[in-house]
Amino acid sequence: MFEQIKHNMETIEGVAIYPILSLLIFFVFFIGLGIWVFSYKKDKITELSQIPLNDN
Repeated sequence: MFEQIKHNMETIEGVAIYPILSLLIFFVFFIGLGIWVFSYKKDKITELSQIPLNDN
């Protein structure tokens, strides 16, 4: 069954772009996530970390 799928994928023109595109989307997402995490304000992180400890 895998050979049939492999054969069908090899016959599709331009199919090689999909793995590259997937890797690019994955890379951009995690770089963006890292930038968002490191640019988050420290005061806000402290405030959010104290929420479970508040009695209100």
